[in-house]
Formats: sequence, C-alpha cells, structure tokens
Amino acid sequence: MRTLGNIIWHIPFCGFINAICVWLLAILFAITIVGLPIAKGLFEYGSFLFLPFGHEMVDDPTARSSISSLWNAILSILWIVFFGIWLWIFTIFPIVGLFFSIVGIPVAIVLAKSLGTFFNPVGKICVKSKNL
Repeated sequence: MRTLGNIIWHIPFCGFINAICVWLLAILFAITIVGLPIAKGLFEYGSFLFLPFGHEMVDDPTARSSISSLWNAILSILWIVFFGIWLWIFTIFPIVGLFFSIVGIPVAIVLAKSLGTFFNPVGKICVKSKNL
C-alpha cells in the first residue's frame, strides 16, 4: 500500500516537483550559512516528500541539546514569520481541494502530515513510520 501511495503521489500529482522545490529552497538557506539549521530541516523534509508514504517527520532528540539552541530558536521564529505561516496558508487550500476527490485524499493526508514541519523545520528528521 505504501508503494501504491508513493506512485500516486509522484505520477499524477507530481510530488517529486514539491521535493525538488524544497531542496532548492534548502540550498538557498545553506548558502547563507546562518540558515544551516533550517537548511538541514528542509533537506529532511525534501527526503520525506520523495517517499511520504511509510515515512514521517519527527523531532530530532539530539538537536535540542546543543549549545546553539538559542540560535535555533531565533531562526525558528524568523522562519515562522517570513516563510512558515505563508507556506502553511498556501498548503491549506490544496489540502481542502484534494479532499473533494477520491484519488486526492492520500495526497491531502501527506500534505496535512507536513504542516507541522512548515512551522518549524529546525530539528526535524525524516524517519520510517512504524505504522503499517
């Protein structure tokens, strides 16, 4: 079922384009050097978008224990204000639209699972899901 979900995500709905766009945004943040924590989270999110069924975005338990946690908090606030809230708003509309079609419901679920990452990509990692 995961494989079928990933095929539906990529073939008719072009999920790989979303992943590539997120990776390009991560590269832009990595170039700035100060945005490296955000870039790392966006690279993980891009990996999630390549195979969203069977994976999930979770908090990295080792990311919060570093000395740079104050810088990560500042970056998280700046991210929410300038990017996160806008990405969240622009993702809500496709989610609602996709729920109206039968085929679009799995894609809407993938986008809904990623809403938390839009608010704070710092310290997020992509892991295999334990659910079947």
